[in-house]
Amino acid sequence: MTPQPETSVLKAVDVAVSYGDVHALTASSFSVEAGELIAVVGPNGAGKSTLFKALAGFIDHEGDVVVHGEQCHHLERQAIAYIPQQTDVDLRFPITVAEVVMAGRRRFHGSRMKPTRSDHDRVTDCLAQVDLADMETRSLSTLSGGQVQRVLLARALAQEADVLLLDEALSGVDVRHTGELISLFAQLCARGTSVLVSTHDLSLVRSHFARCLTINTRIIGDGLPAVELDGSRLEAVFSRTTTPGRA
Repeated sequence: MTPQPETSVLKAVDVAVSYGDVHALTASSFSVEAGELIAVVGPNGAGKSTLFKALAGFIDHEGDVVVHGEQCHHLERQAIAYIPQQTDVDLRFPITVAEVVMAGRRRFHGSRMKPTRSDHDRVTDCLAQVDLADMETRSLSTLSGGQVQRVLLARALAQEADVLLLDEALSGVDVRHTGELISLFAQLCARGTSVLVSTHDLSLVRSHFARCLTINTRIIGDGLPAVELDGSRLEAVFSRTTTPGRA
């Protein structure tokens, strides 16, 4: 029988992370198809950030991460863009909005290292997509929390990754821009980009996401939000004892 080709853009196989004696994430497996919009839901300290960082190759982990059918090695995951929580960003560092977004273009610079006109045009376009077209020269430290989140999303867009991992990317974003970003996520998914968003906004998940992963130190549920966020299942996710430490 001829083996079927791998269709998943991203696959986690028994991914686990420990910080010393603390098991932040125990063996968790799931796969993501191209163009999926997926919510990741769980209490504080459940391992959401740890999972995203492991998938992106930012921290050591057990288990396998497979992208486009190929086993990834540490820090060789250019097809994956990770957008951290705002609390993980050092706003004291003197950097402009355009410089932050340009950092997403580094994978295209190769040995020349110098941005081209095309890179600058791409930065301008990505900022326009998140409604920050007039902010290029502003210092990141002068922006509101919601604006910082949108700058980080623009950086991920500039990276042109196949998978976006958005860690609380809608936290602190006002209602209007939340709606606009959800529409942007839908447009990206329609073009084949896969978007995973960790969030505590359950009403947003129920109304705008077709798939929901629930997590509490491991993947507990995976399916329709109407099912995974049902009263009894949701209570089971949030009532489990979490491991102290990382989100």
